[in-house]
Amino acid sequence: MNKKWIATFALSLVFGSLNAQKINIAQAFKHAEAQTRVLLTEIQKDTLAAKKNQVSPRTIEHGKLVMVVSRDWTSGFFPGELWFFYQYSKDPKWMELARTYTEKVRKEQFNTGTHDLGFMMYCSFGNGYRLTGDTAYRSVLIQSAKSLIKRFNPVAGVIKSWDHNTDKWKYPVIIDNMMNLELLFETTRLTGDSSFYKIAVRHANTTMKNHFRRDYSSWHVVDYDTETGNVRQKVTAQGYNDTSAWARGQAWALYGYTMCYRETGDKAYLKQANGIAGFILKNPVTPKDGIPYWDYNDPKIPNVSRDASAAAITASALYELDKYSKGQGYRKAADKILFSLNQNYTSKPGDNRGFILEHSTGHRPANSEVDVPINYADYYYLEALLRSEK
Repeated sequence: MNKKWIATFALSLVFGSLNAQKINIAQAFKHAEAQTRVLLTEIQKDTLAAKKNQVSPRTIEHGKLVMVVSRDWTSGFFPGELWFFYQYSKDPKWMELARTYTEKVRKEQFNTGTHDLGFMMYCSFGNGYRLTGDTAYRSVLIQSAKSLIKRFNPVAGVIKSWDHNTDKWKYPVIIDNMMNLELLFETTRLTGDSSFYKIAVRHANTTMKNHFRRDYSSWHVVDYDTETGNVRQKVTAQGYNDTSAWARGQAWALYGYTMCYRETGDKAYLKQANGIAGFILKNPVTPKDGIPYWDYNDPKIPNVSRDASAAAITASALYELDKYSKGQGYRKAADKILFSLNQNYTSKPGDNRGFILEHSTGHRPANSEVDVPINYADYYYLEALLRSEK
């Protein structure tokens, strides 16, 4: 029996009919733009945010808008959303807003205390440079990459994620860190300096070796000994427990290795991405609408929160992966997820202070941002909409 048919059939058992109804992209963007105008009004009302140097909307807490400072790991997503609106509409008003909010995070190009510069700077300045060619943005991206690689340890072969909780770990690397490698690949293109590319590849290879189980699920945190390069422990911070598969972590992994294949052409990355996609799409606990529970191993399923952000990241990644792995049904699976998000997980007009998606889970073990709108869910939802058109 044909292996591709088996794979497609198995996927259909989880997702139901693969003939998913496609959404109206124009209507989806119209709703998203209207919501974002509401959010912009809410930001202007928050007079305390400016006094606290808070520059970007992150989520809603107890019904109130939460703004964050530029050093917050989520600070680049909202500017990125504005760039996506400009990309779709070509309306100069969106470009003006995108430039304004992008500038608010500019100083983080010199921040060496975080691994999240890819999220912070590539989602903002990276999209800005892609859409405008502004050389000032190019310079910021290069400096951001220079700051990021200062966290690379050549013995362990990875970029350090966190500097906190030194009583728990020595050199923690989280699966999320795969997302920050795109900044390094881009910087090699911009400069011709292959050192950024080589560090990205080394990190991806080391992560592929140590972060995954046989079923292609991922640990959240791997702790390294920088003197030997050996793994000290494999744990979680945001998942259910150390042996569970945290939903957003699986989405980061899928997106990260799909991107790495695009940037390098290394088929090991494509195999990894396909394996991760299989874990997500064929998992028996994945709901039929494709929107995962916050952790695949929470024993309270189905009575636990979903994570729309993990779904949005997954859909965006699947649209790209479909270009490299034909016949696997990835585009149809992405269409199904995107349709579910659009129909059942978008805010009603004017609700949720203007955020686009609802029902995301940030850090459930800490009881933080559970079943709320979150800016990175909106960012990858918009990216998935754009990718679905292509």
